[in-house]
Amino acid sequence: MKPNDILLAAVTKVAVLIILTFSIDLFFAGHHNPGGGFIGGLGIASALVLMYLTLGTEIVNKLIPVDFKTVAAIGVLIAVLTGAGSFLFDVPFLSQTYGYFELPILGKTELATALIFDTGVALAVIGSAVTIILSISEDR
Repeated sequence: MKPNDILLAAVTKVAVLIILTFSIDLFFAGHHNPGGGFIGGLGIASALVLMYLTLGTEIVNKLIPVDFKTVAAIGVLIAVLTGAGSFLFDVPFLSQTYGYFELPILGKTELATALIFDTGVALAVIGSAVTIILSISEDR
């Protein structure tokens, strides 16, 4: 980034905050409304790619020292283990359950095993999308 791109950096910070907030909302809405791990993860990946485009790979890698290939692998592992975990209870693959719990700040809240699966999907999408974009950008 050139030193005179102050406006671009400022707009990027605000845009990334908006994209991340919307992506997290989409992620948590997933098992009742349209959304979920895939679109939430894709939104987070788009915010990361926007940061890479405006700030540069060196700066973003210092801010977020994560190997996105590992993130993708962990996401796939979580998603598969969540689905296979249903075999422990003698129910079909990817069966889910839910319950209502009294949480300190949130009060009575529904928690579902689908959220764990969506977390794995989101991590797999984030890791894959960012890895693909970074690989394309390094290709010369």
